[in-house]
Amino acid sequence: MTEPLPRGRWTHGELPASIRLGPGTLLSGDHALRRFRSGLADAVEVGSNTTLDGVHLALGESARLVIGDWCHLSSVMLLSEEEIRIGSYVAIGWNTAIADTDFHPIAPALRQADAIACSPIGAGRARPPAVSRPVVIADDVWIGPCTTILKGVHIGPGAVIEAGSLVTTHIPAGSHVMGNPARILDA
Repeated sequence: MTEPLPRGRWTHGELPASIRLGPGTLLSGDHALRRFRSGLADAVEVGSNTTLDGVHLALGESARLVIGDWCHLSSVMLLSEEEIRIGSYVAIGWNTAIADTDFHPIAPALRQADAIACSPIGAGRARPPAVSRPVVIADDVWIGPCTTILKGVHIGPGAVIEAGSLVTTHIPAGSHVMGNPARILDA
C-alpha cells in the first residue's frame, strides 16, 4: 500500500484525514473512533472491499493500523500503542481483542505509579512506559470469536485460530490452534 487509498465509507460522518479506507471498504459502529488518539498522518490504512463492522479502533498517540483487502472484522477491538498489521482475506470473529501492549507496566511498583498517574490525584504525572511489540496477522487467516491475541504475536498465512483462544506466541503458517493458552492442533 504505497499509494494513498481512495476513501471508503464510514457510517457516522467525516473520517479523520489520517484514516484511509480503500474502495468498497466500510467502517461502521457508534464507538469506532471513541478512543482513536493517533497523531500519525497515516495512522490507519485499510485496503479495498473490507468490512469493519462494529470494530473499535483504540489507537494511542503513535499507533498505526494496516489492514489488507477483502477482510471481515465483526465487533473486534484493536488496541494499539505501536502497530497492528492484518493481511488480506482475513476473517476475525466477534468479541475478539488484539493488543500490541499491556497498556501498563508489569512490575508492581511501576504499576502502582501508573495507577496513580491515571487517577484524579495524579495531577498530570507522566505514566511509566509500558512494553509494546507489533502484532502481525498474515494473509488468509481465520480467527474465531472471543479470541485474544497479545503483543508481539505473528500469525502465519493460512492459520486457523479456534474460538476463545488466547494467543501469546507465534503461530506457524497453516497451523490450526485452540485453547488458553493456544496450542497447535496440527500444521
